[in-house]
Amino acid sequence: MPQPRKRATRRYDPAKTRAAVTAQFAHVREGVERLTPEQLALPTRLGEWTVRELAAHIAMVLRSVVRGVEAPEPAVRDVGLADWPAATRGFAGAVDADTRELAEWAEESGGLAELYARTERDFAAALAAAPDGRLIVTRFGGMPLGDFLVTRTVELTVHTDDLNAATGLAVPHDRQALAACARVLADALAAKAPGGSVELRVPPYAVVQCVEGPRHTRGTPPNVVETDPLTWARLATGRVAWDEALSDAHVHASGDRADLTPWLPVLG
Repeated sequence: MPQPRKRATRRYDPAKTRAAVTAQFAHVREGVERLTPEQLALPTRLGEWTVRELAAHIAMVLRSVVRGVEAPEPAVRDVGLADWPAATRGFAGAVDADTRELAEWAEESGGLAELYARTERDFAAALAAAPDGRLIVTRFGGMPLGDFLVTRTVELTVHTDDLNAATGLAVPHDRQALAACARVLADALAAKAPGGSVELRVPPYAVVQCVEGPRHTRGTPPNVVETDPLTWARLATGRVAWDEALSDAHVHASGDRADLTPWLPVLG
C-alpha cells in the first residue's frame, strides 16, 4: 500500500499577518466602543460569558502576545503552528479564569475603552520590539512569534463572529485575517483526519485533502465538501453543528465519505 504523502508546511507572510491582526483588532475596538451597558450584559454563545467578558477576552488575545514578548525568551520551542490546534485542548478552565479576571480589572481601571486603547499601544510596541522568529512564552509553551501571530487571526476571526452574533453588530472581518483563519483550521482538519478521499474547499482561501480512503488523483473528486470561510470557522470550532449547516445550505457535501462529523470540531 502506498504511503500517504506528507503535507508541506503552509507558509504565511509575516508582514501580512501582523497587518491582519492589527486591522482586525481595530475593527473590534470600534465596535466595542459603541456597545451600551445593556449590550455588554447580553449573553453569548460561549457558556456563561456575557458580551463584556467576550470583549475582555478579545483584548486578552493580543495581550498574550504582549506578555510573551515581554517575558524572557524560552530556551526551547515546544509548539509550532501545526501543533497549536491540538495544543489548545485542556486550557478552557485557565482561559475562563483569566478572562474573568481581565474583565474585572477593566471595570476597575477605566472600562473596556481604556483596556482596548492600552492593548493597542502595548501590542504595537511588542511587534516593534521582536522579530517573527523570536521564541516567546505562550500558554502552550515556547513558540515563534510569527506562528503565534497566525493563531491570533483564528482567535480574532472567531470571536469577532461571536461578538456579532451576540450583539447584532456588523464588525467587519479583515480579509487577510479571515484567510489565515480558514487555512489554519483547514490544515488542522487535514492533520486530524489525514488522507486523500475527501476534498475540503473553503473558497477563495483553502483547499485540503483529508479523511482516510481511496486517494483522488485527477478530475472531479468523488467526495467534496465546500463552504464559506465563516461557516467553516463555526464548524471547526463547534459553533455550529454539521447537520445544521448542511440543512441551512451553508455546506455543500457530495459523496459517500463527505461527512466531517467524526472530526469536528478541530479546535476547542
